[in-house]
Amino acid sequence: MFCPKCATQNVDGASYCRSCGANISLVPQALTGQLPANDQSQPPDRYARRKRRPEASIEEAIRTITMGIAFAIISVLVARYAPAGEIWWFWMLIPAFALFGKGLSEIVRVRMAKKQAQLANEQPQLNTVRPRDIPSPQTGELRPAVPSVTEGTTRHLGAEAKTRPFEFSDTQKPS
Repeated sequence: MFCPKCATQNVDGASYCRSCGANISLVPQALTGQLPANDQSQPPDRYARRKRRPEASIEEAIRTITMGIAFAIISVLVARYAPAGEIWWFWMLIPAFALFGKGLSEIVRVRMAKKQAQLANEQPQLNTVRPRDIPSPQTGELRPAVPSVTEGTTRHLGAEAKTRPFEFSDTQKPS
């Protein structure tokens, strides 16, 4: 079996190339056209263990926003009627605003899902007629030449640079 990265010949059944270290364990399966067996016993990474978010629903969004409103009302009632409620009532606003945010995000997810479903159902228009207001390109005309970047930078090469001779006296030393 040859490595697809560096073309070194390796032993059949090797997992890694002996020259470059590339993973070559799937090369025989790719050559035969077989898909690798998927091992479901353990997730491939730590993110795969997370529970997938359920599909967005407007009912869940309304329920969550209603719970946020209930927490906000309860926090105002605690501030007004509970003993020592004026000290800790604002802590009830934390779950209220968290539930508001979750409900609003659910609404956004529902709208995005509807928009994606509409885009998936639309058929692309392939053979459309070109509008007449767009002028057709003139392919028979030549475009003017673009000036060179170095056009103005080499003019000084033809002229001799002016030099000034240095004269030293016995008392002066060159520095």
